[in-house]
Amino acid sequence: MNASRERRLLKRDSFGSVWTLRDADSPDGGLAVERDSTSAAWWLRWIARRLARREFVALRALERVPGVPRASAWDGVRLRRTWIAGEPMHRSPPADPRYFRDALRLLRRLHAHGVVHNDLAKEPNWLVTPEGAPALVDFQLALRPGRRGRLFRALAYDDLRHLLKHKRRYFPACLTARQRAILARRSTVAALWARTGKPVYRFVTRRVLGWSDREGAGDRQAP
Repeated sequence: MNASRERRLLKRDSFGSVWTLRDADSPDGGLAVERDSTSAAWWLRWIARRLARREFVALRALERVPGVPRASAWDGVRLRRTWIAGEPMHRSPPADPRYFRDALRLLRRLHAHGVVHNDLAKEPNWLVTPEGAPALVDFQLALRPGRRGRLFRALAYDDLRHLLKHKRRYFPACLTARQRAILARRSTVAALWARTGKPVYRFVTRRVLGWSDREGAGDRQAP
Protein backbone atom coordinates (compact mmCIF):
# COMPACT_ATOMS: atom_id res chain seq x y z
CA MET A 1 0.00 0.00 0.00
CA ASN A 2 1.20 3.51 -0.76
CA ALA A 3 2.28 5.63 2.18
CA SER A 4 0.21 8.69 3.03
CA ARG A 5 1.25 12.10 4.29
CA GLU A 6 -1.98 12.59 6.21
CA ARG A 7 -2.87 10.03 8.88
CA ARG A 8 -5.17 10.49 11.82
CA LEU A 9 -5.93 7.86 14.44
CA LEU A 10 -9.64 7.13 14.82
CA LYS A 11 -9.53 4.14 17.14
CA ARG A 12 -7.13 1.74 18.82
CA ASP A 13 -8.09 -1.44 20.66
CA SER A 14 -7.02 -5.05 21.14
CA PHE A 15 -7.79 -5.79 17.48
CA GLY A 16 -5.48 -3.10 16.10
CA SER A 17 -5.87 0.50 15.01
CA VAL A 18 -8.09 2.40 12.58
CA TRP A 19 -6.79 5.45 10.73
CA THR A 20 -8.05 8.02 8.24
CA LEU A 21 -5.69 8.97 5.42
CA ARG A 22 -5.48 10.30 1.91
CA ASP A 23 -5.31 7.24 -0.29
CA ALA A 24 -3.80 7.22 -3.77
CA ASP A 25 -5.08 3.65 -4.20
CA SER A 26 -8.74 4.46 -3.51
CA PRO A 27 -11.12 4.62 -6.49
CA ASP A 28 -11.47 8.41 -6.21
CA GLY A 29 -8.12 9.20 -4.58
CA GLY A 30 -9.94 10.70 -1.61
CA LEU A 31 -10.11 10.21 2.12
CA ALA A 32 -9.85 6.57 3.18
CA VAL A 33 -10.03 4.42 6.29
CA GLU A 34 -7.30 1.90 7.05
CA ARG A 35 -7.74 -0.97 9.49
CA ASP A 36 -4.27 -2.05 10.65
CA SER A 37 -3.87 -5.36 12.47
CA THR A 38 -0.14 -5.00 13.15
CA SER A 39 -0.85 -3.28 16.49
CA ALA A 40 -3.37 -5.93 17.60
CA ALA A 41 -2.68 -7.96 20.71
CA TRP A 42 -0.60 -10.96 19.64
CA TRP A 43 -3.25 -13.43 20.81
CA LEU A 44 -5.97 -11.66 18.80
CA ARG A 45 -3.98 -10.83 15.67
CA TRP A 46 -5.15 -13.84 13.68
CA ILE A 47 -8.78 -13.05 14.49
CA ALA A 48 -8.31 -9.38 13.54
CA ARG A 49 -6.92 -10.39 10.16
CA ARG A 50 -9.65 -12.93 9.55
CA LEU A 51 -12.29 -10.29 10.31
CA ALA A 52 -10.57 -7.78 8.04
CA ARG A 53 -10.51 -10.28 5.21
CA ARG A 54 -14.21 -10.99 5.77
CA GLU A 55 -14.90 -7.26 5.47
CA PHE A 56 -12.84 -7.05 2.28
CA VAL A 57 -14.79 -9.90 0.66
CA ALA A 58 -18.13 -8.33 1.58
CA LEU A 59 -17.17 -4.86 0.36
CA ARG A 60 -15.87 -6.23 -2.92
CA ALA A 61 -19.25 -7.89 -3.48
CA LEU A 62 -21.00 -4.58 -2.72
CA GLU A 63 -18.68 -2.20 -4.56
CA ARG A 64 -21.48 -0.84 -6.78
CA VAL A 65 -23.97 -0.34 -3.95
CA PRO A 66 -24.35 3.31 -2.85
CA GLY A 67 -24.13 3.88 0.88
CA VAL A 68 -21.43 1.22 1.38
CA PRO A 69 -17.65 1.85 1.48
CA ARG A 70 -15.54 0.51 -1.36
CA ALA A 71 -12.55 -1.67 -0.53
CA SER A 72 -9.41 -0.36 -2.23
CA ALA A 73 -6.69 -2.65 -0.82
CA TRP A 74 -6.06 -5.70 1.34
CA ASP A 75 -2.57 -7.11 1.82
CA GLY A 76 -3.30 -9.67 4.52
CA VAL A 77 -2.42 -7.21 7.28
CA ARG A 78 -4.09 -3.88 6.46
CA LEU A 79 -7.49 -3.24 4.94
CA ARG A 80 -8.16 0.06 3.22
CA ARG A 81 -11.58 1.30 2.22
CA THR A 82 -13.17 4.57 1.18
CA TRP A 83 -14.45 7.04 3.74
CA ILE A 84 -18.15 7.83 4.06
CA ALA A 85 -18.94 11.24 5.54
CA GLY A 86 -21.58 10.97 8.21
CA GLU A 87 -22.39 10.60 11.88
CA PRO A 88 -23.38 7.41 13.70
CA MET A 89 -27.12 7.16 14.20
CA HIS A 90 -26.99 7.52 17.99
CA ARG A 91 -25.02 10.78 17.69
CA SER A 92 -27.12 12.25 14.89
CA PRO A 93 -30.59 10.62 14.92
CA PRO A 94 -32.51 10.61 11.63
CA ALA A 95 -34.70 13.68 11.33
CA ASP A 96 -37.12 12.18 8.81
CA PRO A 97 -38.79 8.74 8.71
CA ARG A 98 -37.78 8.52 5.05
CA TYR A 99 -34.33 7.61 6.35
CA PHE A 100 -35.71 4.20 7.30
CA ARG A 101 -37.45 3.75 3.96
CA ASP A 102 -34.11 4.35 2.25
CA ALA A 103 -32.31 2.17 4.82
CA LEU A 104 -34.66 -0.70 3.99
CA ARG A 105 -33.87 -0.24 0.30
CA LEU A 106 -30.15 -0.30 1.09
CA LEU A 107 -30.52 -3.45 3.15
CA ARG A 108 -32.42 -5.18 0.36
CA ARG A 109 -29.58 -4.37 -2.03
CA LEU A 110 -27.09 -5.96 0.36
CA HIS A 111 -29.12 -9.12 0.50
CA ALA A 112 -29.67 -9.12 -3.27
CA HIS A 113 -25.87 -9.21 -3.63
CA GLY A 114 -25.69 -12.21 -1.33
CA VAL A 115 -24.32 -10.37 1.73
CA VAL A 116 -25.70 -10.26 5.26
CA HIS A 117 -24.22 -7.58 7.51
CA ASN A 118 -24.75 -9.54 10.73
CA ASP A 119 -24.05 -6.61 13.09
CA LEU A 120 -26.87 -4.12 12.56
CA ALA A 121 -28.06 -4.04 16.17
CA LYS A 122 -25.25 -1.53 16.79
CA GLU A 123 -26.38 2.00 15.98
CA PRO A 124 -22.82 3.16 15.21
CA ASN A 125 -22.83 0.88 12.16
CA TRP A 126 -25.66 2.98 10.70
CA LEU A 127 -24.52 6.39 9.50
CA VAL A 128 -26.61 9.47 8.78
CA THR A 129 -24.90 11.33 5.95
CA PRO A 130 -24.89 15.15 5.68
CA GLU A 131 -27.81 14.75 3.25
CA GLY A 132 -29.75 12.69 5.79
CA ALA A 133 -29.33 9.43 3.86
CA PRO A 134 -28.39 6.05 5.37
CA ALA A 135 -25.00 4.40 4.98
CA LEU A 136 -23.46 1.27 6.47
CA VAL A 137 -19.98 0.58 7.85
CA ASP A 138 -18.13 -2.13 9.79
CA PHE A 139 -18.57 -5.31 7.76
CA GLN A 140 -16.18 -7.41 9.87
CA LEU A 141 -18.95 -9.86 10.80
CA ALA A 142 -20.58 -9.86 7.36
CA LEU A 143 -21.15 -13.15 5.59
CA ARG A 144 -21.38 -13.98 1.90
CA PRO A 145 -22.34 -17.67 1.80
CA GLY A 146 -22.15 -19.63 -1.40
CA ARG A 147 -25.90 -20.10 -1.55
CA ARG A 148 -28.95 -18.46 -0.02
CA GLY A 149 -30.06 -21.34 2.12
CA ARG A 150 -31.81 -21.46 5.47
CA LEU A 151 -28.92 -19.81 7.35
CA PHE A 152 -28.71 -16.90 4.90
CA ARG A 153 -32.46 -16.30 5.12
CA ALA A 154 -32.40 -16.37 8.93
CA LEU A 155 -29.50 -13.90 9.12
CA ALA A 156 -31.11 -11.63 6.53
CA TYR A 157 -34.29 -11.68 8.60
CA ASP A 158 -32.27 -10.67 11.67
CA ASP A 159 -30.67 -7.81 9.69
CA LEU A 160 -34.18 -6.58 8.96
CA ARG A 161 -35.34 -6.95 12.57
CA HIS A 162 -32.40 -4.92 13.82
CA LEU A 163 -33.18 -2.14 11.36
CA LEU A 164 -36.81 -2.14 12.47
CA LYS A 165 -35.74 -1.95 16.12
CA HIS A 166 -33.99 1.33 15.32
CA LYS A 167 -37.07 2.55 13.47
CA ARG A 168 -39.20 1.65 16.49
CA ARG A 169 -36.94 3.72 18.70
CA TYR A 170 -36.98 6.87 16.55
CA PHE A 171 -40.29 6.70 14.64
CA PRO A 172 -42.54 4.11 16.33
CA ALA A 173 -45.70 5.56 14.81
CA CYS A 174 -44.35 4.87 11.31
CA LEU A 175 -44.07 1.11 11.75
CA THR A 176 -46.43 -0.88 9.54
CA ALA A 177 -48.45 -3.83 10.83
CA ARG A 178 -46.13 -6.23 8.99
CA GLN A 179 -43.07 -4.58 10.51
CA ARG A 180 -44.55 -4.90 14.00
CA ALA A 181 -45.16 -8.59 13.32
CA ILE A 182 -41.51 -9.04 12.28
CA LEU A 183 -40.36 -7.33 15.46
CA ALA A 184 -42.50 -9.69 17.50
CA ARG A 185 -40.86 -12.83 16.08
CA ARG A 186 -37.18 -13.66 16.39
CA SER A 187 -35.51 -16.11 14.06
CA THR A 188 -34.33 -19.48 15.37
CA VAL A 189 -30.72 -18.31 14.96
CA ALA A 190 -31.37 -15.16 17.00
CA ALA A 191 -33.13 -17.10 19.74
CA LEU A 192 -30.29 -19.63 19.96
CA TRP A 193 -27.68 -16.83 20.01
CA ALA A 194 -29.52 -15.03 22.83
CA ARG A 195 -29.48 -18.18 24.97
CA THR A 196 -25.95 -19.38 24.25
CA GLY A 197 -23.51 -17.14 22.37
CA LYS A 198 -24.60 -13.69 23.51
CA PRO A 199 -23.76 -14.09 27.24
CA VAL A 200 -20.27 -15.31 26.30
CA TYR A 201 -19.84 -12.50 23.75
CA ARG A 202 -20.83 -9.87 26.31
CA PHE A 203 -18.48 -11.28 28.92
CA VAL A 204 -15.51 -11.34 26.54
CA THR A 205 -16.13 -7.94 24.93
CA ARG A 206 -17.16 -6.02 28.05
CA ARG A 207 -15.17 -7.70 30.84
CA VAL A 208 -12.08 -8.92 28.99
CA LEU A 209 -11.72 -6.37 26.18
CA GLY A 210 -13.51 -3.44 27.84
CA TRP A 211 -15.77 -2.67 24.89
CA SER A 212 -19.25 -1.19 24.86
CA ASP A 213 -21.78 -1.67 22.05
CA ARG A 214 -21.47 1.92 20.92
CA GLU A 215 -17.74 2.33 21.28
CA GLY A 216 -15.57 3.25 18.37
CA ALA A 217 -17.59 2.11 15.38
CA GLY A 218 -18.77 4.21 12.49
CA ASP A 219 -17.35 7.01 10.41
CA ARG A 220 -17.67 10.58 11.54
CA GLN A 221 -17.54 13.60 9.30
CA ALA A 222 -14.04 14.36 8.11
CA PRO A 223 -12.02 16.83 10.24
